[in-house]
Amino acid sequence: MKFKIIFLFLILLPALSFAQRIISGQVMDANSRQVLSGAHVYVLIENTGVVSDLNGDYKILCKSDKRQVKCLYPGYTPLTINVEKSDTINFYLVPEKVKPAQYDTILTFDPETYEEQIVIVQNDASSYFGIQGEQKDYGFLHDLNPDIRYDSNTESSNTDDFSSIEENKECQVIEEPLSTFSIDVDCASYSVLRNAIKENWDIPENSIRLEEMINYFDYDYPQPKKDLPFSINTELADCPWNPSRKLLHIGLQGKEINYKKLPPSHLVFLLDVSGSMSNANKLPLLKTAFKLLVSELREEDKISIVVYAGAAGMVLEPTSGIEKEKILEAIEKLKAGGSTAGGAGIDLAYKLAKEHFLPEGNNRVILATDGDFNVGLSSDAALTSLIEEKRKDNIFLSVLGFGMGNYKDNKLELLADKGNGTYAYIDNEMEARKVFVHSLRGSLFSIAKDVKIQIEFNPYLVQSYRLVGYENRLLNNADFADDTKDAGELGVGHTVTALYELVLNDEKQKESAEVTINGNELLYQHRALTSIAKKGKTFGQISFRYKLPKEDESKLISHKLSTKLLKNKKPSQNFRFSAAVAGFGMIVRQSTSNKTLDLEKIQQLAQSAIGKDKYGYRAGFLMMLDSYGKR
Repeated sequence: MKFKIIFLFLILLPALSFAQRIISGQVMDANSRQVLSGAHVYVLIENTGVVSDLNGDYKILCKSDKRQVKCLYPGYTPLTINVEKSDTINFYLVPEKVKPAQYDTILTFDPETYEEQIVIVQNDASSYFGIQGEQKDYGFLHDLNPDIRYDSNTESSNTDDFSSIEENKECQVIEEPLSTFSIDVDCASYSVLRNAIKENWDIPENSIRLEEMINYFDYDYPQPKKDLPFSINTELADCPWNPSRKLLHIGLQGKEINYKKLPPSHLVFLLDVSGSMSNANKLPLLKTAFKLLVSELREEDKISIVVYAGAAGMVLEPTSGIEKEKILEAIEKLKAGGSTAGGAGIDLAYKLAKEHFLPEGNNRVILATDGDFNVGLSSDAALTSLIEEKRKDNIFLSVLGFGMGNYKDNKLELLADKGNGTYAYIDNEMEARKVFVHSLRGSLFSIAKDVKIQIEFNPYLVQSYRLVGYENRLLNNADFADDTKDAGELGVGHTVTALYELVLNDEKQKESAEVTINGNELLYQHRALTSIAKKGKTFGQISFRYKLPKEDESKLISHKLSTKLLKNKKPSQNFRFSAAVAGFGMIVRQSTSNKTLDLEKIQQLAQSAIGKDKYGYRAGFLMMLDSYGKR
């Protein structure tokens, strides 16, 4: 009996040893040996699959030694390899013969045989807009067999990218009297930080952009007077994180406009459906977000949908906002798969927006992606050039980021900046509701573009200054009056807040400020201090330049900083809350500028400035502080 059991075990051993195997390897171009990310690798018969990561690596579970593993990548000949003794299978894919440039390759699957099919779609305006018969319904890019389960590689390395930030330094007014920068209404940095705290991830220092954290919140500023697009509000009080300094608070309030009175919109949804978007916090959350936007559309608004993966195509022609079911159905059918031809997608989206341009309306492309462009036009320089060219047609750009692990924050921020647009990061449905419901008008409707700020400080009263945040929005002083230089966009009802640390002169320092200046003629100093400077009635002047959305020539507004602001008074809720948010950002960044604030003091400061908090965003900030303290 014992012999029979041993004999049976020996017979079954080979089968047991192959019951479950992890097959891994890399996907590469056979000629250049360049890695191919976003390639589909799946086990035939078992219907399980994965998508190769940024390094072209994949791992997949194979339940038998008699299976075949297949690899698919747009523009390359599919390759099938038998599973044998080795657990490593590298795919070296051979590029297909180049087809004429006016054609795109669309990769689909036959739902009955699971075999891939190559569909050639003519790449011109008529086919994109569904004019040529059957091509109108050619389907979605990479519409994979729904029975194949595509999972992310769980052990992929983190390849998130954030632009380097070097914190602003203190400037001596006598040497650098001017400070010039672009406004910023982006808020991605705040929700990226919130998501990292929630998931208990390491927080990249360069992901903290203080201006985006501050401007995540609305502030209670008065509406502008007359025909101005925004009001200007200033306040001065002691600096919470450095009591030896003052903190100058500057707030802009964009004009509120009744939604019913806003012009009609043509919004082109440009949606990334590549393999890297397959995770639950990417394409599924993207669908949820855009469904919220659809619910807010009016009959006069139009929606188009362009998707991109290995190639780009239109899946919904311009459709009235009243046809919500049709739009929602198109969104619901989206599936992830393939590589990421972001440049082709951007080009097609702008082409569609231009073809259906509303001369008296709001024309905007809304890009939703994780930012991983790896096919075709993908370099920062090439994408920047493309966006700068497209914005000349008065088509604005909104950028929405999704997911982490391979998130390209630096690329998305750059695209929004160059596209006269805004940038937000969607980490949950609450954030989607903030962007597409609560802040819809500000997110989609611009009232001013290329908004620049330049402050000249009076060296007789102010010794030094430091701008809090806006490091990647700094401009050369000469850029302020140069209408060819790009700057930030201000939307309907938007608020923009900026903070400056100031060191004021005492009486002795006022006397020593009288020195010879070698510089341009300024309000407070020419070759020496002017009489205006010495009168001491203003400690600075703020100048704003902006263009109306459809104009190319800027307008100028100036606002004096009266010394009346120097009189101590209790700072407002706006002042206290913005300072609390900035202080927290400096703690996370481990800023050397923070001298006294700790988490407890920030909580107290924020708690004292909750105010009305209509949607609970300030209360959410307190919850985030609490979570951060428990890390």
